[in-house]
Amino acid sequence: MRKEFLSFQREFYKNAMAEASANTVKAYVFGSNNDQHTVEEFITMLKRHQIEVYNFKNPLNVSGNKYSPAGSYIVPLEQPQFKLIKTIFDKQLNFKDSLFYDITSWTMPLAFGLKSDELTASQLKQSSSYKGSNQVLTNKLDPNPDFAYLIEWNGLKVPAAVYEILNSGILAKVATNKFEVKIGNVDRKFDYGTIMIPIQMQNKSRDQILSIIQDVMAKYSVSIYDLESGVTMSGSDFGSSKFIALTKPSIAMITGPGVNATDAGEIWHLLDQRMNIPITHLEPVVFNRVELNKYNTIILVGGNYPDLNKDKLKTWVQGGGTLILTEEAVSWAAQSGINTASFKRLKSPVDSTQKLIYTDREQIDGAQQMHGAIFGAEVDLAHPLAYGYNEKTVSLFKGNKVFLEKSKNPYATPFYYKDKPLQSGWISRENYDAIKNSAAVTVNTVGNGRVINIADNPNFRAFWLGGSKLFMNAIFFGRIIDAASARTEE
Repeated sequence: MRKEFLSFQREFYKNAMAEASANTVKAYVFGSNNDQHTVEEFITMLKRHQIEVYNFKNPLNVSGNKYSPAGSYIVPLEQPQFKLIKTIFDKQLNFKDSLFYDITSWTMPLAFGLKSDELTASQLKQSSSYKGSNQVLTNKLDPNPDFAYLIEWNGLKVPAAVYEILNSGILAKVATNKFEVKIGNVDRKFDYGTIMIPIQMQNKSRDQILSIIQDVMAKYSVSIYDLESGVTMSGSDFGSSKFIALTKPSIAMITGPGVNATDAGEIWHLLDQRMNIPITHLEPVVFNRVELNKYNTIILVGGNYPDLNKDKLKTWVQGGGTLILTEEAVSWAAQSGINTASFKRLKSPVDSTQKLIYTDREQIDGAQQMHGAIFGAEVDLAHPLAYGYNEKTVSLFKGNKVFLEKSKNPYATPFYYKDKPLQSGWISRENYDAIKNSAAVTVNTVGNGRVINIADNPNFRAFWLGGSKLFMNAIFFGRIIDAASARTEE
């Protein structure tokens, strides 16, 4: 038996090498300019499947994407896992059939929010790839900074770190504008969403703050910068209204009968397992009788909520709460008068005057099912829901028929689809017409609160890390979204 297995293994390896040798694509390059934690997660996934990952020496510019050896890696195709590598990286747009058992795309770099490209033989040679090790590096802190600490809001683990800082009772503020300061002897630019932790105005001593910051750095491997002066070289001053104090998230999610358990489980996994952020699960019967003042954020995922007290929920939002809705919950809230979302009408796949036979129904109706594909949403990088993103297109997974109209308020649609959003997967012509030029995310002002409508599933199957940032932004920054920017006429 062992001989047979070894013979099969050798034949498998031989065939894989032959296929890889014949393929014009010789490798894939992937990476991120600002999120090495997500890159690390991606590499871990590849290595778990016995796929070798290489470093490289020379910077690459492929299809307009720049790859630096400091934050990017190469996966050669000449490996035993040739077919799996192709499956992971390929963007599939051509299909022989329109009926599917499961989702229609597994392009993993898009799911992780990483850029990737194919490499030819000459490009692979140009890169000077080599086997090496990869690790996330963090900077060292000055134990006695005079003014503040700064954390860039761009890594996968940063929300976990910031929550721990807020939970310890330390004041933190978020920058709603870009700025430039001197760190040591280097002029450094900081983007929207940078977290500022002032040394003054705290209830803790300088030494206590330092101890907590050092613990957070070690636990989550995040880079934190110490700031000796409050002088900015450009952009907003630290004392201006562009730096807004953060509130520690206190989160509840509606669960139970009628609620999509998979969607709820994905959010629980993101918060509890990845971010170490507690979340309370409330079934409708419990929600209807408990006091809601202890929560500043409530989440509703796809599903049905016939027993939920919608008047109580709307009153809570009007009082200043942040309501985050995903997928079918967006439609439910609109029908319940909680948000002001409107939806695009879906065209019928058949003409009412057309004569069809009975057996045509399965094929026609089956083709209209949204099993799931990947779409690129255009992003307003200055909006609080987009903090931490540095590419103007974000890949989102869509497996539903919630097609949001763009808001009448020009500032209230921070994520939207243009006329060619499909990145990988299959979608019927009718569904594609509906998603084109629709909204992926809209925001409503309701009283003193905000309703964040996410038409898709940003946390799909708990591995869609490219959408996690959007969801965490909704939790941390939903309350700071300017009221006028999300107000629409009733």
